[in-house]
Amino acid sequence: MKSYQVSLPNLPQPFLLLPIEGGHFHLGDEHGDLHDGCRPVHPVMVGDFYMGQFPMTQAVWKAVMNGENSSGFPGDDRPVERVSWEDAQEFIKQLNKLTKLSRPVNHFYRLPTEAEWEYAARGGKYHAEGYKYAGSDRLKDVGWFNENSGNETKSVGLKYPNQLGLYDMSGNVYEWCEDDWHDNYDGAPNDGKAWMDRPQRGSFRVYRGGSWFGDARGCRVSFRDFHSPGYRDYYLGFRLASSPQ
Repeated sequence: MKSYQVSLPNLPQPFLLLPIEGGHFHLGDEHGDLHDGCRPVHPVMVGDFYMGQFPMTQAVWKAVMNGENSSGFPGDDRPVERVSWEDAQEFIKQLNKLTKLSRPVNHFYRLPTEAEWEYAARGGKYHAEGYKYAGSDRLKDVGWFNENSGNETKSVGLKYPNQLGLYDMSGNVYEWCEDDWHDNYDGAPNDGKAWMDRPQRGSFRVYRGGSWFGDARGCRVSFRDFHSPGYRDYYLGFRLASSPQ
């Protein structure tokens, strides 16, 4: 697997998706300062996929969404925020249309599943290092949160990346995942796929990663939270994933 660039007509520079080699890991946390939603810890097998090097920036958002930008902290290199899960889905729909002839064969852009997100944040196949945050046990080295953000988002990529070269997975903005929210992992799939209620989807969606607004606890790789799919706020953004379908 190799990384690949995504180019758009109105985007000065392409953005990068990095290859994430799949593998086994244990999803969740039994021993940290987390709530019951992160339990029980259970083994999961994640397949190969790609993930955005950065959270989605406002420059890319505007290039896809005809210049629209509802972010509360404007800046092309800052993460887009004040976007709902539904907004992210509309962006992805438009991006897939725009890149129909340039995507790798049979690949489509989407939100990451919750299992993919945590696997990548932990460092993928390097997850045995067991960091609390994405790339370090020292949050100030890898993330923006309420102790160092100055009450605003920051341009992506200013902190150290994790073991896979992914930036800002702890802090800056929370990132929507594809999954419906469940109060804990009882009954969760072990194949890395999104956990979606059938035949009707649940009332809430998962987001991950902590934010500029929150504390260190919310930036841990295991921490999870939720809101309704139409909810927008200054601390909510997203990151792209891609894989064959």
